[in-house]
Amino acid sequence: MEVSVDRIEQPWGARTPYARGAAWPTRVDTFLDQGVRPEDVERWVRAASLLHSDGDAMDIAVLDGRMVGVRGRAPDRVNHGRLGPKDLFGWQANASPDRLVRPLVREGGRLVESDWDTAMGRIVARSRELLRGPGPESIGFYTSGQLFLEEYYTLATLARAGIRTPHLDGNTRLCTATAGESLKESFGSDGQPGSYDDIDHADVIALFGHNIAETQPVQWMRVLDRLDGADPPRLLCVDPRPTRVARRATVHLAPRLGTNVALLNALLHEIIRTGRVDHAYIRRNTVGFDALMREVDSCTPRWAAGICDLPAARIEEGAELLGSADRLLSTVLQGVYQSHQATAAAVQINNVHLIRGMLGRPGAGVLQMNGQPSAQNTRECGADGDLPGFRNWANEAHVADLARVWNVEPATIPHDGPPTHAMQIFRKAEEGSLRMLWISGTNPAVSMPELRRIRSVLGRQRLFTVVQDIFLTETAQLADVVLPAATWGEKTGTFTNADRTVHLCDKAVDPPGEARPDFDIFLDYARRMDFRDKSGGPLVTWHHPESAFEAWKRCSAGRPCDYTGITYAMLRGPSGVQWPCGEAAPAGTDRLYADGPVWAAPDTCETYGKDLMTGDALTEEQYRELNPHGKAVIKAVPYTAPDEMPTPDRPFQLTTGRTLYHFHTRTKTGRVPQLDAAAPDVWVEINSSDAEARGLEEGDLIEVGTERGALRGRARITDIRPGVLFVPFHYGYWDTEGSHRPGGSPGRAANETTATAWDPVSKQPLFKISAAQVTLVARAEGRTAPAPTTTASAPSRPGRVPATTGGSSAHATQWLEDTTRVK
Repeated sequence: MEVSVDRIEQPWGARTPYARGAAWPTRVDTFLDQGVRPEDVERWVRAASLLHSDGDAMDIAVLDGRMVGVRGRAPDRVNHGRLGPKDLFGWQANASPDRLVRPLVREGGRLVESDWDTAMGRIVARSRELLRGPGPESIGFYTSGQLFLEEYYTLATLARAGIRTPHLDGNTRLCTATAGESLKESFGSDGQPGSYDDIDHADVIALFGHNIAETQPVQWMRVLDRLDGADPPRLLCVDPRPTRVARRATVHLAPRLGTNVALLNALLHEIIRTGRVDHAYIRRNTVGFDALMREVDSCTPRWAAGICDLPAARIEEGAELLGSADRLLSTVLQGVYQSHQATAAAVQINNVHLIRGMLGRPGAGVLQMNGQPSAQNTRECGADGDLPGFRNWANEAHVADLARVWNVEPATIPHDGPPTHAMQIFRKAEEGSLRMLWISGTNPAVSMPELRRIRSVLGRQRLFTVVQDIFLTETAQLADVVLPAATWGEKTGTFTNADRTVHLCDKAVDPPGEARPDFDIFLDYARRMDFRDKSGGPLVTWHHPESAFEAWKRCSAGRPCDYTGITYAMLRGPSGVQWPCGEAAPAGTDRLYADGPVWAAPDTCETYGKDLMTGDALTEEQYRELNPHGKAVIKAVPYTAPDEMPTPDRPFQLTTGRTLYHFHTRTKTGRVPQLDAAAPDVWVEINSSDAEARGLEEGDLIEVGTERGALRGRARITDIRPGVLFVPFHYGYWDTEGSHRPGGSPGRAANETTATAWDPVSKQPLFKISAAQVTLVARAEGRTAPAPTTTASAPSRPGRVPATTGGSSAHATQWLEDTTRVK
C-alpha cells in the first residue's frame, strides 16, 4: 500500500504499530523531484543520512547525472526504510546555485577566485614557514562531525604524525564529547553499549535531555510505533520543554536548569532505597558501589525537590519507573551534555544501568547519543582530541602500537599531555601561539559560544585561516584561503552512527566546478608537504577511499572499535554493520557489556579517568589501585550549583538547542525550500505566565540579553518551564533569505549570548545555563513567531497561530507492507 503525506505537516509520517519483541514493520519513504517518476530513475546509489546521527540508510536517485530524489532502504537495521524530513529534502542543497566551485584566496583584504595550485601553495608555504619557526604547535586543525571515516583517519594521520601537532579537534566537541567521556569514565573505553533495536524490547525508555522526536526523528517513529502497539513502553522524559516526547511520557520531569546531578542522585537514592539493585551484577562487574551509596544516602527526593524545583512525589514516580523496569533503555543528549556538571550527570545515568544490571540484553542498554552523523568516527579515528583506535595517550605501549601502525617513532606522536580541545585551540589562536588554523566542514562563527570573541579571533591578521567547505559560510568569509569541497552524494566513504552501525555512501554524482572531496584535499596536502615515515616512504600510503578504509582496519585491529571484519563489499549488502566486527564477531556485535566491560583493564583502557568535579586526570597508578581487574567504574559525585544563576537583573535561564527542520548552522537546510519555510528565522520561547507578567504576546519582537551579548527574535508563547527561555542556535548573524548571500544585520545568533565556559571533564561548552533578561522591542502587529507548530515549539494557544504545513512540494510517498495496520 502506498500513501502520500505532507512530511512537513506530519514529520514522522504514518504509524505502523507493533508489539513488544516483534519486528518493526517496513515503511519505505520516497521523495522525488516534481515530474520524476520512480521508473524514470536511471540509478539508485546507496547512502545514509548526513543531517543527524540516526544513520538512516537510503538510496539516492540519479537521472541525467544529477540527484533527483531519495528513498529509504527497507532491509537496513536502522530505519527499515523510513526517512525524516531532513533526509527527504536536505539533498536539494547540493544543487544550490551558491556552491563554492573554485578556490578563493585573500588579496588586498578581499577573497578572490584562484586555482588549486595557488591556494594549496599558500597553505603549504605557510605550514613550512611555521614548522621552521615556532614549530608544530603553531598549527591546528578544527574539523567536523560530517565527514567520512576515511577523511578523519587521513586528517588524524597527517596532523599527528606529519605536522606532529597536538592541536586537532572537531566540532563534535560541542555536541558529543561528553558522550565519549562518560563512556570512558564508566567502561574504560568509548563505544555505545546499547542498540537501536533495544527500542523493540524495552518496557521503560528514559530520555534524559534528549528531544529524540527532533534530533533522531526515525527512532522517534520507532518509539511511536511501539507506543501504539501491544504492551507499549512507559516513557520517562527529563526536559524543560514540552517536547513531543514529554507529551507522550508517563512521567515528565522539567527540573531547574543546571540541576541534573541533583535529580539523578535522588533517582539513584530511591532505586537503592527500594532494593531495585542487581547485587550479583555489581559484585561481578563493577567497583565503586559503596561510595555511590554513601554519596546518595542523603539525596532524598525531598532534598532534590528544593534544588530542582520539582515536586518530590514526581521524582519518586520517575524513580519508580527506572526501578521497576524489566528492560530499561536510556538515551542521553544535549540537555545533559551542554549543561552544568555534564560528564558527572551522564556518568550517573550509566550508574543507573550498572546498579540495575541493565546492559547487554535486548531492551536493556544505554545510548549516550551523538548529535552529528559521523561524530562516532571523529572519536574512533582520533580527529577529536583522542588517539586513533581508542588508544590511551598516557599509555606508552598504546602510543608505541600506533607508531607501529604508522611506521614512525613513538616520539613523533605528541603525547606528553592530553590532545588540545577545541575551546583551548581557539584560546591559543586568541593568545597568538597558534598561527595557522585549518577548519574543515564546520562554521564556528555561528556554532561556537560568545561569537563576538570568535569573530575577533578568526579575523586577526596574525592567524592564517584555511576554510574547507561547500558554501561561503560566515566562517569562510573570514578566511585567508577557502577550498571548495565536495559533499555527501558527491564522494565515497563510510560513517558510523550512534549505535555503532557502519554505512557506506557511494558517489552518486560529480561535485560542481572544481570542488574536490575532503579526502582528496587532505591527500594533496600530505603529498605537497612530503610527509614521510621512519623508513623514508610516504606517511600516507593510501590513495582512494577503499584503500584508506583498509588502512583504518589495520589501525583498529585488536581495539574496541574493531573493523577488521568489515569490507566495502559487505557494506554494499542489505544493511549496515555494527562494530566490533572481526574474527570473534564476523557479523558484527549488537550490544556490549552483558558480562561486564572488556576494555577497562589498566593495560587496555582508553583512559585512566578523571576527577568528575575538577577534570584532573588520574594517573596510571591511581587507576590500577581503583580498578586492578578492569571492571566498570561506578563513580559518585556531589551536586554543585552552577556558576551563573539568575539575578534580579537577569531573572531567566536561557537554553539553546535544535529544531526538527534544521541542522547546525543551516549551511544546507537553510537552502532547502521545504525546510527553510518550516522554520525560516529565529524565535524565542517563553512560558505563558512569564509572558503575561511582562505584557508580552505571541509574535512580539523581543531582545534576549546576557552579559556576553544579545539577540532579537519573535516571541513564541509555550508551556516551557517557567523562568526558562529557549532559542534555536541554527541562525547566523547574516540573513539567509533570497540568494542566501550575506546582507542582513547582526542580532539573531543564539551564540552571541552564550559563555566561554566548558565542562571540566569533557571540555564541552555549556550552552544551556546562561542568565538572561528579556526586553520588548516592538509589538507583533499581527505577526507570529516563525517557529514550527509541529514540534516542541508548539504554541500554548494553537488556534491563534497558523499551523506549519509544507504543501504539495513537501509530499512524500510511503510504501507500507500490506499486513501493516496503518494509523
